[in-house]
Amino acid sequence: MIIQSKKVWVANNFNPLQIEIENGKIVAVYPYGTKEVDYDYGNLRILPGFIDIHTHGAYGFDTNDGEEEGLRNWIKRLPADEGVTSFLPTTITQSIEVLSNAVANVAKVVKEGYQGANVLGINFEGPYLDMKYKGAQPEEYILPTSVEQFKMYQDKADGLIKIITLAPEHDENMQLTKYCSQNGVVVSLGHSSATYETAVVAAANGAKLLTHVYNGMTAYGHRQLGLVGAAFRIRDMYGEIIADGYHSTPEAVNNYFHIKGADYAVMISDSLRPKGLPKGEYTSGGAAIVITEEGTAKLLGTNTLAGSTLRINKGLQVLIEKCLVDVASAINSCTLNPAKLLRVDDHKGKIAVGYDADIVVLEDNYDVHQTYVGGKAFK
Repeated sequence: MIIQSKKVWVANNFNPLQIEIENGKIVAVYPYGTKEVDYDYGNLRILPGFIDIHTHGAYGFDTNDGEEEGLRNWIKRLPADEGVTSFLPTTITQSIEVLSNAVANVAKVVKEGYQGANVLGINFEGPYLDMKYKGAQPEEYILPTSVEQFKMYQDKADGLIKIITLAPEHDENMQLTKYCSQNGVVVSLGHSSATYETAVVAAANGAKLLTHVYNGMTAYGHRQLGLVGAAFRIRDMYGEIIADGYHSTPEAVNNYFHIKGADYAVMISDSLRPKGLPKGEYTSGGAAIVITEEGTAKLLGTNTLAGSTLRINKGLQVLIEKCLVDVASAINSCTLNPAKLLRVDDHKGKIAVGYDADIVVLEDNYDVHQTYVGGKAFK
C-alpha cells in the first residue's frame, strides 16, 4: 500500500512525500507523485502515530477496574478517536487487591492479543506518594516504598510495568528508584513534596521523568526551586505536560517548552473513565469526581483537579494554537519523545523506513481523518 500527502512530517518539517507500507512496516519513502497510490490525502497532514504514556481510562472504563471487555474497547477506539497508536494504561493508588487485578488484566489482554492501539506497557501511578501533594489519589492506600511489594506487582503484570510515579522523599536510600531504574522501569517523580536537591539525588539514582509538571509537586521559587525547578534545570529529565489548557495556563506550558527545548517534553492526556462520555458525576480510583464544561475532572465538592478528558489530537492543537509552542516541539512531545523515553524509538515515533507503520492523518481542525496501526486502517 502507498499513501501520500503534500504534508508528511519528516525531518522536522512537512514535506510532499509518499509512504509505502508492507507487513506493518514503512518500507520506502518517495517524493510526492512518484508512484501510483492507494490513498492520496492531498493537503492533510500525515504524522507519526501519537503515543500517550499517562492515561487512566475512557468510555466508562478505568485501568483500575481490571475488566477485560472495557480495556479491549478502549484499545480499539483510541486510534480512530484521537490518533493514538500506542499507550500505557495507567493505574491510580488503590488497595493491593485492586492494583494486582488491574495490572494482571492488562497482562492477560496483551498475552491473548487485541485489536487497536499498541499497549506498550503499564504506567503505575502510586501508591508510593506524598500525602500533601496526593491530589486525587486516595490517601488511605498511600504507602512507603517497598521493593518487595513492587516486585509482586511486576510479577502480576508479567513484567509490563514500564513507568512508576513515586515521591522520592519517601523512598528510603532511593531503594525503589535504584531497583526500578536498573530493571527497565522509568522512575517518574510526582505527587511529591520533594525539594530540588532531593530531585537531583533521585536523578543521580536513575529517575528520568516528572509526572504532570506543575501539578502535584513543589512549586518553583527563586530560592527554593522545588520539583518544578528540577523540571526546568535537569536537562536530560523528561517531563509530562497535560495539554488541556486548564491544568497549567498556556503561558506556563509555553515557558516549560521554551526552557526544555524540543527533546524532553512529553504531552499526556491523564484522561479518566468519563472521556468520551457526557459531563456529569463519575468515580475515579474510588473517589467521586465531576466533569466540568471545559472537560476537566475535579474531586466532587472541591476545586482539586483529578484528571482530564483530553484527546491527544486536541492536545496537539492546544499546544500549537493556544500555548504557541513551536510545531516541531509540539509534535515531538506526543511522538518521538515518549518513544525515546520508553526506549522504543528504534521502531516507533517517526515516519522513516524500517519503522512501524503507525500513522495518523489529521484534518485542518486536528480531527482524526484516518489512523494506521501497523499499517491497519482505523477510521
